[in-house]
Amino acid sequence: MDPERPLAGAPWLKAAESRRVLAAITAEGAPARFVGGCVRDTLLDPEHDPADLDLATAEPPEQVLALLERAGIRALPTGLAHGTVTALVGERRFEITTLRRDVETFGRHARVRFTDDFTEDAARRDLTINAMSCDLEGRLFDPFGGREDLFRGRIRFVGRARERIREDYLRILRFFRFYARYGRPPPDAEALTACAEERAGLRRLSGERIRQELERLLVAPGAVEALRLMIATGCWAELLPSPDLSALERLLLVCPDGDWLLRLACLLRDGCGHGRAEEAALRLRLSRRERERLRDLLSAELPRPGAAREWAQLAYRVGPERARDRLCLAAAKGLLPAAACAEARAFLAAFAPPRFPLRGRDLVAAGLAPGPEVGRWLRRLERWWVERDFAPDKAQLLAEWRRLQERSRGAAAED
Repeated sequence: MDPERPLAGAPWLKAAESRRVLAAITAEGAPARFVGGCVRDTLLDPEHDPADLDLATAEPPEQVLALLERAGIRALPTGLAHGTVTALVGERRFEITTLRRDVETFGRHARVRFTDDFTEDAARRDLTINAMSCDLEGRLFDPFGGREDLFRGRIRFVGRARERIREDYLRILRFFRFYARYGRPPPDAEALTACAEERAGLRRLSGERIRQELERLLVAPGAVEALRLMIATGCWAELLPSPDLSALERLLLVCPDGDWLLRLACLLRDGCGHGRAEEAALRLRLSRRERERLRDLLSAELPRPGAAREWAQLAYRVGPERARDRLCLAAAKGLLPAAACAEARAFLAAFAPPRFPLRGRDLVAAGLAPGPEVGRWLRRLERWWVERDFAPDKAQLLAEWRRLQERSRGAAAED
């Protein structure tokens, strides 16, 4: 790696699409640089090649639009009021923002003024590791020591931590999320103190914003340690019910591929009744499907050790995905040995729920009058079929129905 140009070999920097966009927005002589995640992550992984890239330019947004259009590049005015234009070239998406400095801040919002000073723009970013930039030649600009922080696993605010947080309370969650992904202990003392002292500001955040940060935090490599810090600072208590960290640690061992919602359910299950579950779902603005899944994860009876036939019956009743979720939760809560959970998950991965061979029209053809009784008989016969490991065919199901009909008529005659 060239110490003068550490990002010169980055795939996204050498890409024709990137060079085309950069050439377009610098055509009038104003400088532009790549900023944010593409710079940060490529320093750690030289082969990192994201499709979405961020740039900062000294050109005002209207001029950026004009320059892109003049170069024949599709441009979208995605945030002109905030200085942002999006360029689309091939499979890549470039978010181009005019350099800014804050004039006034209001929590989640700020009044900004455009500038041509890259350091002034970097000073308004949240963390040092996110305040780096690079030019077309791969030269790194790092006014706040972000590169050293990145390699040391030190997550640190730009400037004074409390000031950065008061500008935008979402930065509390971003601190913990970035610590979960990039951080190593010990955490920055100033940052933790500021998060603890300003935690009440988390109540001002929208559910969508909280959900976005938690979704990323919970699947990060250092999620448990970051959550431990959130609990210690009182930040978690501002968001959701008390979490079960030990259960999450077990879940990560038996089900390391579990998604963020399964991990959230594992944290909340024991300390979250039905009412709190609904409250959590509403707080995070979950979709209807996500709410239903979280409700099931928090309230369903968890399986105990059993045979393969029991896993198959569970998967048929609730679906393979929910069955896998429940198995993982059971192992995380100590109700199911890890080996049994692994065996059951392997079985379910190959299990295809069979099709119930009987239909309502079959019962009607056999003599049952159309109406609500058809549905009731189907449900009763399906339970009988499941209990016999899905083995009976249509003829056997009809024979069982006739047997039960005869028994019902006999019982009625005795009465």
